[in-house]
Amino acid sequence: MLLELRDPIECEFDLLALGEIMLRLDPGAGRIRCAREFTVWEGGGEYNVARGLRRCFGLKTAVCTALADNEVGRLIEDFILQGGVDTKFIRWVPYDGVGRQARNGLNFTERGFGVRGAVGVSDRGHTAASQLRPGDFDWDRIFARTGVRWLHTGGIFAALSETTPLLVLEAVRKAKEHGVAVSYDLNYRPSLWKSIGGQDRAREINREIARHIDVMIGNEEDFMACLGFQVEGVDENLTALDPTAFKKMITQAVREYPNFKVVATTLRAVKSANRNDWGAICWAGGQFYDATSRPNLEIFDRVGGGDSFASGLIYGLMAFEDPQKAVEYGAAHGALAMTTPGDTSMATLREVENLIRGKGARVQR
Repeated sequence: MLLELRDPIECEFDLLALGEIMLRLDPGAGRIRCAREFTVWEGGGEYNVARGLRRCFGLKTAVCTALADNEVGRLIEDFILQGGVDTKFIRWVPYDGVGRQARNGLNFTERGFGVRGAVGVSDRGHTAASQLRPGDFDWDRIFARTGVRWLHTGGIFAALSETTPLLVLEAVRKAKEHGVAVSYDLNYRPSLWKSIGGQDRAREINREIARHIDVMIGNEEDFMACLGFQVEGVDENLTALDPTAFKKMITQAVREYPNFKVVATTLRAVKSANRNDWGAICWAGGQFYDATSRPNLEIFDRVGGGDSFASGLIYGLMAFEDPQKAVEYGAAHGALAMTTPGDTSMATLREVENLIRGKGARVQR
């Protein structure tokens, strides 16, 4: 058996995500600097996985996070509830009226088009989630008495402060004590690490967390920046990718981290902001599994594509224990998620399975 998962009868939740959830402000087809109105969504690298598993794949999920208790926090909560993710583990932090003590994070993101790439501007300093620390959650109660089959967290949350990586380490260690499978998306963001030690600090923290992970997920930049592996054959602008180079990188990773049971990476060659080559690779049990390649994939909004890949991959591993199916579900779900606006998936399981089977985009009546 690839992953020894707990019996769902014993567990209230199939997956628990640990991370920050922000309010995304989207200027639509325009630009942040010129916008007069924004559409709002919720989003967060770790949460997006839990939401995708709930809304697309029908699993029971929850999130561990913190929000400042004001109208913005309650708006984020309303989005979470609409997504079907359980909110019982949210820590509500008193709001002081200004945000000096704690606030909720904002993420301004424009989609890009053609030669103009997508742009993200985060406003998340001193947020309630960034102040989370070891001891804030009763992991023994959550994992053992409530019951959780899978924990998912990632490098975005680990980069928020001096205390959040310590909480990640506490959570993944406790998960392993209770037989909970653990996945981690490296999700390297230079802007988050810049003021707290840069790439060196990112590598130090992520290499320690990696020793406790069952399923490691990331793209080429993540593995290079966070774990120090080199990938030859990747050009600076990611306009051409060599799958063979990634397989060599993954081979390095599993040699250094024998605890990895599954390693998965998306393959994205950027032709323009709204046209990418898209694929994925999964390593499991000593073998590589390649997802169907989708050259010149048309993209409406690329944000969240990697998170949707992760949720499809996790669903495939949980439902089928089949790495080939898992990487196909991940790649198809990620592709569909990028056809709609917002960080989170609007795809259905039927659409994912139709895409895997090769059905086209003809109108459905």
